[in-house]
Amino acid sequence: MPKILFIGLGTMGYPMAGHLSRSNDVTVYNRSRLKADNWIKEYKGNLITNLSELNDPFDYIISCVGNDNDLKEITISSFGCFKNLNSETVFIDHSTVSPKIVKLINKEALKLGIQFLDAPISGGEAGAINGALSIMVGGNLSSFEKSREVLQSYGKKIKFMGVSGSGQLTKIINQICIAGLVQGLAEAVHFMKKTDLAVDDVVDVISGGAAQSWQLDNRFKTMSEDKFNFGFAVDLMRKDLGIAFEQATDFGIELEVTKIVDQFYLELQQMGYNDLDTSSLIKRLIR
Repeated sequence: MPKILFIGLGTMGYPMAGHLSRSNDVTVYNRSRLKADNWIKEYKGNLITNLSELNDPFDYIISCVGNDNDLKEITISSFGCFKNLNSETVFIDHSTVSPKIVKLINKEALKLGIQFLDAPISGGEAGAINGALSIMVGGNLSSFEKSREVLQSYGKKIKFMGVSGSGQLTKIINQICIAGLVQGLAEAVHFMKKTDLAVDDVVDVISGGAAQSWQLDNRFKTMSEDKFNFGFAVDLMRKDLGIAFEQATDFGIELEVTKIVDQFYLELQQMGYNDLDTSSLIKRLIR
C-alpha cells in the first residue's frame, strides 16, 4: 500500500485526500489544524504538524495549495519538506501556480534527486468530490507513469503534457477559455431574464447544439437562480488570470477578451463578491 502525504486540505484537497485514503496509507498536513483534525475524523489516515521534520519515507507527496509563495514554503523554504525527501519520492503538485515557479522548484528538485510533477487540475469542487477531475501533467514521463494509478483515485481525464511547466501552461489555456465562456453565459442568462422563456426549456434545447459546454450544463440554471457557492472563487480566478497575463507578456501576445473579463472580476471584488464562484459575473449585469 503506497504511503502518501497530502498537503493542503482546501476545497479541492480535502475530498481528493479522502479518495486517496480508500486504498492508500495517507497522512495529511494543513496549516489550519482544525481542517486536518476534521479530515482525520471523516477519513482513515494520520496527520503531521511540521513539514520540516518529516522522517517517514513517503512514496508520494501530493500538494494542493493557493499560490506561488505557498508552494515555495512547503517545498524549498526552511519550513519545507524537500530537504527530507529522497529520489524514491514523487512530489505531485496540483496547485495552479506560475510556470516560472514550477521551473524554479523543479530545478531544486533535480539537484536533490527528487521527482517533481506539476499537475494542475480542473473540474471544480464537484469534480474533486466525485473523483472526476481533469489533470494536466508536466515533468518526467517515467515519474508520470509511476504516478498514474494514484492520480486515477480522483482523476477522470489524466494527460501527460510534456516537460516541467507544461501542466501549468495547459491550465493557463483552460482558464482563458473559462473566462470568456462564463462572461458569454452571464450575458445569455441576463438576456433570457428579459424574456418569458423557461430556463429548463432553454438549457434543454441549446445544450444539444453548438452552445453546449460544461459551463452551460452546470452553471446556466444556477446563475439564473442567483446561486454562486460552487467552490472556485473570484479571488482565485483573478490570481490565475494574473499568471496568464504574465506568461502572455513573455510570449509577446495580447489576451484582449480575457483582460476585459478580468476587469469585470475586479468589479465583483470591489462589490464585495470575492468569495463567490466565477459564475457570479452575472451580478454586475443585474445591479
